[in-house]
Amino acid sequence: MSNNLIEHISEKIPEMSKGHKKISNYIIENTDKAAFMTAAKLGEITGVSESTVVRYAMILGFDGYPELLTALREYIGSKLTSVQRMNVMNDRIGSSDVLEKIINMDIEKLRKTLETLSRDDFSAVVDNLCASKTIYVIGARSAAVLARYAAFYFNMMFENVKLIHTTSTSEMFEQILNIGSDDLMIGMSFPRYSRLTVNALRYAKDNGAKVVALTDSKSSPLCEYADNLLIAKNTLTTFADSLIAPMSVLNALIAAVGMRKQDYVSDNFNRMEKIYEKYQVFESK
Repeated sequence: MSNNLIEHISEKIPEMSKGHKKISNYIIENTDKAAFMTAAKLGEITGVSESTVVRYAMILGFDGYPELLTALREYIGSKLTSVQRMNVMNDRIGSSDVLEKIINMDIEKLRKTLETLSRDDFSAVVDNLCASKTIYVIGARSAAVLARYAAFYFNMMFENVKLIHTTSTSEMFEQILNIGSDDLMIGMSFPRYSRLTVNALRYAKDNGAKVVALTDSKSSPLCEYADNLLIAKNTLTTFADSLIAPMSVLNALIAAVGMRKQDYVSDNFNRMEKIYEKYQVFESK
């Protein structure tokens, strides 16, 4: 619902009570602020009781107010410009201890990710990675960091790994031209979502490949083309994307694959250590 949440609220207004209409109008006009308000604060600003705000969330179809907040945060995460994200950051953090505030927010993202990520999907991704002929990895903009990280370790565990590294749509399609039913693509994108990554996953799906999406919610545009979802919470914190949760999910994925392919990985690491020593790759103490 988060992608069309404001439209959903607008459609419901005619059948709402006077108090609920006040809440709706405030949310529509101040979505970025409402997304981080407690029910009591939203009630105070709109002149209604806290219980009215809670009932309002349920009228919209949510189990409670926390679920409405989650949907609002997902909505603004995909809509706000960098300047608007900075304004939200200033409102949320203000004069408080920035270091403590940001780290605690990231801890909360990790906790929510652990609670919500499907173990069945996670296990299926491990199975599909190990069964694939070629693994394609793509992530644009800030998610490119995640893609490079995943590809770095996948290269030690699999024979054929291709990191898609381009900002050009035509070059992207040239790099994934031959993807097929024996292959897998893992795409990573978070608000604001990359159209390049969405198009890559769509092409992979159309060509019969297994598709894995590492993204922030089931309303992400990547989900339409994914066989398996790895949901890593990435709710708005600052104008910079927080990659803590998706990086942790990748760490878990790499560890799980490493355990599954322990003999192969150990052999590769032993060979690499000999190369490091022979060519003096690392500085000695």
